[in-house]
Amino acid sequence: MAETFDLIVRGGEVINHAGRGLADVGVRGGKIAAIGNLSQASAGEVFDAAGLTVMPGVIDTQVHFREPGLEWKEDLETGSQAAVRGGVVAVFEMPNTEPTTTDADAMADKLARAKGRMHCDHAFYIGGTHANAEFLGELERLPGCCGVKVFMGASTGTLLIKDDAGVEKVLRNINRRAAFHSEDEYRLEERRALARTGDWTSHPEVRDAQAAIQSTERLVRIAKSLGKRIHVLHVTTRDEIEYLAAHKDIASVEVTPQHLTLEGPEAYERLKGYAQMNPPIREAHHRAGLWKGVAMGVADVLGSDHAPHTIEEKARPYPASPSGMPGVQTLLPVMLTHVAEGRLTLERLVDLTSHGANRIFGLADKGRLAKGFDADLTIVDLKARREFRHEDMATRSGWTPFVGMEAKGWPMATIIRGNVVMRDDEIIAPSLGEPVRFAETLAG
Repeated sequence: MAETFDLIVRGGEVINHAGRGLADVGVRGGKIAAIGNLSQASAGEVFDAAGLTVMPGVIDTQVHFREPGLEWKEDLETGSQAAVRGGVVAVFEMPNTEPTTTDADAMADKLARAKGRMHCDHAFYIGGTHANAEFLGELERLPGCCGVKVFMGASTGTLLIKDDAGVEKVLRNINRRAAFHSEDEYRLEERRALARTGDWTSHPEVRDAQAAIQSTERLVRIAKSLGKRIHVLHVTTRDEIEYLAAHKDIASVEVTPQHLTLEGPEAYERLKGYAQMNPPIREAHHRAGLWKGVAMGVADVLGSDHAPHTIEEKARPYPASPSGMPGVQTLLPVMLTHVAEGRLTLERLVDLTSHGANRIFGLADKGRLAKGFDADLTIVDLKARREFRHEDMATRSGWTPFVGMEAKGWPMATIIRGNVVMRDDEIIAPSLGEPVRFAETLAG
């Protein structure tokens, strides 16, 4: 008797840990049940992937969806719409909302808001503060929590922990890998007067490379002394890549498409406020250093740091303009363009967008295109050529820093736990997102 499946993705080029090659993917009960020649099998639904590439589902481990409190910029629904249209199956969302996500009630509130509204699977960071540090060992084990996030450079409300004693207290009280925004607040305070009104090229002078490497060296020193695991978010400097390469035993590294693609001062002159984010877009030698980190394997994951603001907010003269840019919808096509232009292989991109998240965060059933894992697939057309346009962005902010750039490769479908959620830029199975599960907290 022929095998039967709920869904067969047929005839695509499958890329996973085994390599690349033509294969079918059979899905049963939301899980991958078979990979290979399934021409004799039947299914309730067949997705014709001929001419397309079937990747493990893309996971974006750093987004800011602004809910609660800042919904005029974005919310969980609109942010997740942008995610699935960009081929993203799961996101890890940040705690700097209003109120901040720093206790069990706030975490439960976010999960409740996500239920029946988010289009992709999701997890939420708990924010580390001076006040809640002693409780973080319990908070990091909450269902739907991807870990603790600490801001060592200026952020929302009480989330800033700029002192070594505060960082040490956080790390002493947790067991999972903690994520850090690593900029030295003491140096930032000294340099704020360097901001030139209306001149965005001064942004990387205010938040200079020394502020980043100084903070990262402090962070690694503390983590080493305590034997704790850390994740350094949005690394932007050549110096940090070279330093972190020697500390991979405890430190994992995130890079962003923005820092790999945009370059100062040109980006600031062309995009003005649209180019402003923290840590900043930097000069050519730092961008080259990040690409070296990708090539050497120092970088573990790609995160978009999707952090939208309205067009009106971004139009304010620097430094009144807010830092942050949208990116969850453009993460994959921007990086597929780098693949097409020879800066990295498709295999390396898959490692950065799915396998890396699986390893670093200990995902229980995501991040691999393998039997028994969630049937999360991102299906792309490597031959597609499209121009990024503001009006095509699903994010509530309605703009992209990559406007006018030609994408070489495009997500054609997003499949989450066997459900075809997006196809040909249209969301066809909305609001199916569920909390992500983590191996270290399966017992609750």
